[in-house]
Amino acid sequence: MMKTLTKKASEMSLKELAAYIDNAVLNPDLTESFIIEQTKKGVQLGCATRCINPGYLDVCEPYVKGTETGLCPVCDFPFGTSSTASKVAQIEIASKYETVKEVDVVANYGWIKSGKWQEVLEDVRACANMAHRCGKELKVIFETDALNEEQIRKMCHVCIEAGVDFVKTSTGYLTGYEIKGADPKVIQMMLEECQDKIKVKGSGCVRTRERFLELIDMGVDRLGVSYKSVPVVLGFMK
Repeated sequence: MMKTLTKKASEMSLKELAAYIDNAVLNPDLTESFIIEQTKKGVQLGCATRCINPGYLDVCEPYVKGTETGLCPVCDFPFGTSSTASKVAQIEIASKYETVKEVDVVANYGWIKSGKWQEVLEDVRACANMAHRCGKELKVIFETDALNEEQIRKMCHVCIEAGVDFVKTSTGYLTGYEIKGADPKVIQMMLEECQDKIKVKGSGCVRTRERFLELIDMGVDRLGVSYKSVPVVLGFMK
C-alpha cells in the first residue's frame, strides 16, 4: 500500500517541508562561491540534501558537516550514457565523503527507449550494489519526459528488481521534448508501480508552492527543487 500521511502538507512546519527537499545547484556555469553560498542556505533551512555535481564535494562538505543536511552528488549527469564501470567508479568516489548520504545517477534512457531492459537492469543494479557497499542510498533518474507510460512503469519494476532505493523523474536538462518534470500524472504512475517497495522522488518543474504541497500529499518521499524555487515552495516568495 502507498504511504499514508498523518497530516496535510499545508499543515506541516517549515522544518517538515524543508526535509522533503533535495536543493539543487547543478548548473555548470555556477561559480564555486555561489555554490558555497547556496549550500549554507540549504543547511539553514534544513533541506534534506544539497544536490551538487561531484566536483564540488570537497568545497561543500565543510558547510554541511554536523548538520541535518547531507550532500547528494549526481553522477553521470545529465545524460546517463557513460559505461557502467564509469558510473560505478563515480559512485564509489563520491561515497567516500562522510557527508554524502545518498547518490543520484542517471539511467541510460536511450537504452530504455530501445527496449534494452537486461542492459538497463544490469547497469542500475551495479550502481545500487556499489552505493550500498559504501553505505549510501541510490536514486535513479529515468528522464521521464523522454519516455512513454509503458516505459516509465516498467522502469519502476526494473529499479525494484535492481535494489535501488529511489526512482526519480528527471534531470531538468532534457531538450527537444515537452518538459513536465514531476507532473502529477507521472508521479501517480510511479507511486502505483512502486507502492511501498521503493521510494519516489519528483524532480523538475516544482516551481510553485501549490505543486510542491500537492506532490507531498500524493505521497512522494522527496522533491528535487532548484535553488531559485526553494524560497517559493517554502512560502518565502511568490
